[in-house]
Amino acid sequence: MKEKTINALMVAPNMKPCPIVLENNLDFLQRAVSIGAPYQGLIEVLPLEPNVCMICNEEGKLIGLPGNRRIGNDIIAGIFYIVGEDNCGNFTSLPKDITAKYMKTLQHPEKISEEDVLNSIFTCF
Repeated sequence: MKEKTINALMVAPNMKPCPIVLENNLDFLQRAVSIGAPYQGLIEVLPLEPNVCMICNEEGKLIGLPGNRRIGNDIIAGIFYIVGEDNCGNFTSLPKDITAKYMKTLQHPEKISEEDVLNSIFTCF
């Protein structure tokens, strides 16, 4: 059953991550990833590990959102959220132990230049 609200981890540029409760519906999540954007964007879902994913703005780099964190070989631009997910494609609350893990992993904001963000657009293809 789909949860109406979910416990997640919010990671904003130049800030430490913090726990947050999100409404678990498409319209709300699209608005949530569009904070600081010129218009409401689409969400992009990126798997991080089994039953854990990241929700970010699909066009974050293209519309000039600030660089946030380096994840693997990529740079995520704009605010993003780490949430749980079931095996049926539904978002779920992030377990407390996973929240703690990512709070520690992402605790240090990164200095990412606009040039770094632009360069990452072309290196991901």
